[in-house]
This record gives sequence, C-alpha cells and structure tokens, in this order.
Amino acid sequence: VQLLESGRGSVQPGGSLTLSCAASRPILDRCGMCWYRRPPGKELDLISYIGIDGSTNYADVVKDRFTISEDNGNNTLYLEMRNLTPRDTAMYICATFPLSGSCNYWGQGTEVTVSS
Repeated sequence: VQLLESGRGSVQPGGSLTLSCAASRPILDRCGMCWYRRPPGKELDLISYIGIDGSTNYADVVKDRFTISEDNGNNTLYLEMRNLTPRDTAMYICATFPLSGSCNYWGQGTEVTVSS
C-alpha cells in the first residue's frame, strides 16, 4: 500500500489549506490514520489522528484550527487547516495509526509554508 500526500503550498498567515493523503488500496476501514508534521530542523510531531470508528484527536497546537477527516470510498484522508501561522510551516506526513503489523504505512510528505 502506498500513501500519497498532496496539497502542498505556500500561504500567508491567516490562510487556509487542505491536504490529502490517498491510499493506493482500501485500508481506511481497517486502519486508523494520522498526520504528523516536521518543522524545519525539528522533530516529528503527531498532530492529529482518526480512528476506524471515526473518533478524532488533535494536538493542542492545532486544536480548533485543523480538521482531520476521511473518505473511505475514495481511500483518502484529509487535513483541513485554517488560520495558519508561520509556526505551521512544516513537512506534513500521513501514516496509519497506530502502527501495527497490518497497518504500517507512511507517506513521503508534502510541504506547507506559511509566510508573508
């Protein structure tokens, strides 16, 4: 299974952007999914995940600004980002969550830059 992120872009502070993560085969009905991000020169951070039951969770730094969702029919995970700030500049990476034997897939990442 391959995960392919899209939606990279450069936006101004206060702007919005939606990222997509398309799975090459149906896995969303059996694997939870998540978004990580790695700011330049910093470590990888888990920012949001969605369980197979549809439950969601967000890191405090993105809560109330980001929304994770998925479309099982299209095997696609989304991350809607609003009110972006320069601190949101990072490589965003989707993955299965939690990682397990049959759910252990990572995307390559897509870059988001927030600057004026």
